[in-house]
Amino acid sequence: MSEQPRKPAQGSDPARPDQARPHDQDGGTFQRADGRADGRPAENSGHGQWPAETAQNSAAAEHAGNPDATAQQPPAIDPASAESQPQRLGVRPVQHPEVDSAQAAAFGRPAGVTGGFDPERTDQLPATGAVPPGPSPALSQAFGRPRGTASSLQREPGESAPSPSAEQPPTFWSERGEHDPWRNPSAGAVMGPPAVAEGSADSDSDPAPGPLLSAREILFGRRVRPRALAALGGVAVLLAVVGGFVGRITAEEGNPLTNPDVTLSEVQPGADRPAGAVSGVAKRIVPAVVSVEVHVGAQGGSGSGVVIDGDGYVVTNNHVVSMAADTPNATVSTVFSDGTRVPARIVGRDVKTDLAVIKVDVANPTVAQLGNSGSLAVGDQVIAVGSPLGLASTVTTGIVSSVHRPVRLAGEGSDTNAVVDAIQTDAAINPGNSGGALVDGNGAVVGINSGIRTLGESGGEGGSIGLGFAIPIDDVRRIAQELIRTGKASHADLGVNPKSVSDGVTDGAQVQNVRDGSAAAGAGIGEGDVIIKVGDRKVSTADELIVAVDRHRVGETVPVTVVRQGRELVLNVVLR
Repeated sequence: MSEQPRKPAQGSDPARPDQARPHDQDGGTFQRADGRADGRPAENSGHGQWPAETAQNSAAAEHAGNPDATAQQPPAIDPASAESQPQRLGVRPVQHPEVDSAQAAAFGRPAGVTGGFDPERTDQLPATGAVPPGPSPALSQAFGRPRGTASSLQREPGESAPSPSAEQPPTFWSERGEHDPWRNPSAGAVMGPPAVAEGSADSDSDPAPGPLLSAREILFGRRVRPRALAALGGVAVLLAVVGGFVGRITAEEGNPLTNPDVTLSEVQPGADRPAGAVSGVAKRIVPAVVSVEVHVGAQGGSGSGVVIDGDGYVVTNNHVVSMAADTPNATVSTVFSDGTRVPARIVGRDVKTDLAVIKVDVANPTVAQLGNSGSLAVGDQVIAVGSPLGLASTVTTGIVSSVHRPVRLAGEGSDTNAVVDAIQTDAAINPGNSGGALVDGNGAVVGINSGIRTLGESGGEGGSIGLGFAIPIDDVRRIAQELIRTGKASHADLGVNPKSVSDGVTDGAQVQNVRDGSAAAGAGIGEGDVIIKVGDRKVSTADELIVAVDRHRVGETVPVTVVRQGRELVLNVVLR
C-alpha cells in the first residue's frame, strides 16, 4: 500500500507537524470575550467584525479554487444594530489544569516524539529506534508462507489452486483418489446424496447391487462356528422337552402346589374352657344387664341397669335417671341384650347412695344373682358388664384393686351428692357403664358400677385409666329393697359437720358444729372434738365418717371414740 501525502491543516505550517492545531497546541477551542466558544480567535474583541487573518484565509481559499470560499465571508452588519449590542468583556486568560506525573508517564508521548503515532512516519519514532518484536517461530511455521515463495495465501475469485511441486509431500486426500469429494478441497459442490461409488462426483448412474445376505448371516452373522450352532440347537431342544413335561403335568394333574385332599382340623369351641371362664360367666350375666336411655325433649343420656327381680325391677344409678325424675314429658326406656326395647318407670331414687330403681313390664326376664360384697378380697377377679359409650352388652375384666374406698360421687346435671364405701377395680369402666353389673368369677353381682377417676382438669368425662368404682352389693340390696317397698330409703345420721384433720400422729374428722336435737348432741359430742372411730371402724377423714355411720341403721346404738383436749373418750350414740 502506497503512502498518500497529507494536506496541511488550514492555518498551520506543513513544515511543523506539531502545530496542527491553530493557536492552541493543547487542543483548546476559540473562546469569545463573553465566555462562549464560537470558533472565532480569542484576539477578536470587535463588534461583529472578522479579523484580517480570517479575511486573508478566505482570500487564499478563493485563490486556491475553493468554491465555498465566498460562503465563509461574514454577512454585513448594520451599524445601527451594532450600536445596540452590549459591550463585550475583555479576553479571559485560559488556565490549563495541572497534569499528574503518573498519568503523563502512562499516556504521554515517548521521549523524542512530537507528533502523532503514525507507524508510516519514521520521523516520529524516538531517537533510540525501538522496533516491535516479530512473530514467534511457532506461529510463523504454522500460519506463514511456505519457504521460497512470496505469493499471498489469498486467491482471487476464479483462480485455481497451484499444482504442488515435485518436492512437496502429497496431500492427505491423495491417498483416497483424485476424485474423492470427501477429501479433495478443490472438488466441486454437488447437491444430492453423498458419492460412495468410484468415479466422478457428479455421476448420475445408480450403484451396482451387492450380494444378498443368507438366512444364516441374518440370524447368526457371518462368523458363527458350527459347534456354536449345534450347542444352541441342543439348548433349544432341552428347553422344549422340559417345557413339554411341565405342561403335561399341569394339564393332567393341576397345580403341583395345591392338594384337593387336604382338610383342616377343627376344635370344638369350649372344649378346653374351664368351668369358671369369663365366657361362661358373661353368657349368664349379659341377658340380665340392660341399657337405660333417657330422653327429655332434644336432650338425652344413657347408662346401664341390672334386673334384680322377676317382676321387672331394675336397679341403676340415680345420676342416670335423675334428669327425667321431675320432668313430665321425659321418657325412660330399657333395651335388652336381644334388642327388645321396653318403656320403664322410676320407682324411687336415693341421692345419698346414687341408687335408683325402675320397673319394666317384661314377662319372665333374666334375673341377675346377687352375691356378697363383704367377702371380696383385693386381687379377686371381677367382670364389668354394661353399655359404655352406647355399646350394649360390653364385657371387660379386671381385679379388685381395693375395698372400703370412700368415694364422693357427684353426677353432672343431676342432684347426686353421695359418699359411698366403694369397691375399686381396674376393669375398664367408661361413661355408659354407670348402673351396670360388677360380678365375681362365679357370675354373682358384687357391685353396681358408678364412677371412674379421670385426668380431666374439669372432672368431665374421660376414658378408663384403670380406676373404676362400684357400690357394694350389700348396700345396694338394702337400699333397693327399701325403694321397692316404700319408694324411698332411710339413712342413719350423726348430726355433725366434719372436717378432715391430722396432727402428724393421728388422723380423724373434727366436728365443726353440732345440730340441735341430733344424735351427736344427745351423746355429748361437742365442737372441736376429733372423731377417730365409729363402732369397730377407724375414721381418718370426713368422708370415712359418713360411710362409717351409714353402715348402721336408724335407732342403733354405736360407740364413737373422740379425742378431746388430748384425751380419748368413748361416747355411746343412738343414731337417728
